[in-house]
Amino acid sequence: MESLNPAPIMYLLIVWGLVTAVFIVLLIRKSLLESHEDDQIFLDAAEEHMAREQRELVARISALSRPITTMGIASGALLLVIAGMWLYEGLKNF
Repeated sequence: MESLNPAPIMYLLIVWGLVTAVFIVLLIRKSLLESHEDDQIFLDAAEEHMAREQRELVARISALSRPITTMGIASGALLLVIAGMWLYEGLKNF
């Protein structure tokens, strides 16, 4: 009976952990930005700077959507690859 070679799976687990950590940090960052966003603000011309701040905040939140989606897909795909390799190795040695 040959032994399992854990090196490739271990490397993938490390990469998955890093990708997932970045994904979680991005989600936390987006959540923090959204907590400062106002649903409705009624401003006159003298308070234009507050409206500009809200527009900048919305732009930052929108800019995070693509990296969050990419990291989420990458994390899920890596997890599926790791599970597939683990099952393959287990069935091969069965």
